[in-house]
Amino acid sequence: MQELAGKHIVLGLTGGIACYKSAELCRLLVKAGATVQVVMTEAAAQFITPVTMQALSGRRVYTSQWDAREPNGMPHINLSREADAIVLAPASADFIARLVQGRSDELLSLMCLARPMERVPLLIAPAMNREMWSHPATQRNLRQLDADGARVLGVGNGWQACGETGDGRMLEAVQLFEDIVAQFQPKVLAGERIVVTAGPTFEALDPIRGITNHSSGKMGFAIARAAREAGAEVTLVAGPVHLPTPRNVRRVDVVSAADMLQATVLACEDASVFVATAAVADWRPAAHSEHKIKKDGGGKAPSLQFVENEDILLTVAKGARAQGGQLFCVGFAAESENLVEHAKAKRARKGIPLLVGNIGPLTFGQDDNSLLLVDADGVRELPRAPKLTLARELVAEIAARLPSRSRR
Repeated sequence: MQELAGKHIVLGLTGGIACYKSAELCRLLVKAGATVQVVMTEAAAQFITPVTMQALSGRRVYTSQWDAREPNGMPHINLSREADAIVLAPASADFIARLVQGRSDELLSLMCLARPMERVPLLIAPAMNREMWSHPATQRNLRQLDADGARVLGVGNGWQACGETGDGRMLEAVQLFEDIVAQFQPKVLAGERIVVTAGPTFEALDPIRGITNHSSGKMGFAIARAAREAGAEVTLVAGPVHLPTPRNVRRVDVVSAADMLQATVLACEDASVFVATAAVADWRPAAHSEHKIKKDGGGKAPSLQFVENEDILLTVAKGARAQGGQLFCVGFAAESENLVEHAKAKRARKGIPLLVGNIGPLTFGQDDNSLLLVDADGVRELPRAPKLTLARELVAEIAARLPSRSRR
């Protein structure tokens, strides 16, 4: 996906061992279609060479305000005017303090000060020792940067090059990349609270075996990410899947349909949108064996009885908040045939404003999908595309249908 096609990113490197992560970040940005102009401080060049960053970006690196390539002698003006965003990764404690003070005696800080603030966002990825990170001066400086309009992306926790462990590590390249992509997404759900369910459920027969389905959770995770990119506060209730949590999304892991129901109802208490993407098991074993069910040696299979699970979407949709118009419910239908017919019937049965249908065998485990939107006005197809692309389209559809948005 060329998620950053047409975007021009100025990637600023300050002094710190985390510069090695900046190389991977540069590669990800270029791969996503962005042009990347690297600007390095003198200290950054002690940790990674300009030649390395030039090779990855395909552009010569700037290190000096007095760079002879600029006919007008003003690289701080030229570079900042060309940028769609300036990303500082890593941003050292010293450089953060310089930004707060408005100091600008070298190219990178001068460029940050000279940028047109109304159209060129400044994204800051701090990197420093845990004691430096927790120091009151650093935290005070970070609050000031936020007040001044910069966006501080946070830090990771773990082992540091100094041998200590704690907060202060620069975020990983893929995390920073996700934040940069999110920066350019329309904030159509700003102020909303979204609950998304994703993945399968697992209904245990005994401590070893159980009943589940082929859902990978990828569509639900993509929707959670897209909703967060759109400015929403997102809670993701996830069945047993092995997927990384989208950036800045609150994740609640569950196993069974009963677990998912409990977590979802609780999360929806203060939500404005509920998207039921999970492939929830319709039935569960009537009894759970304390020990593994063994073969009897006679070739006779055990007799199993099942009971119906409570319908999560129906339960939430029939709740007081949904009935009062405070909660907008979106359902998903994974079918194997007659998609339009089954999707229309399911929407009517659940009593929800929007239902999204797909053919399960064509989407489970895949990175692409196609969706069918079913509402009171009829049916519309979203053609096959990457799931994140479809998730962003669906988020836009949801935003346009929210009563709170239509009145604005």
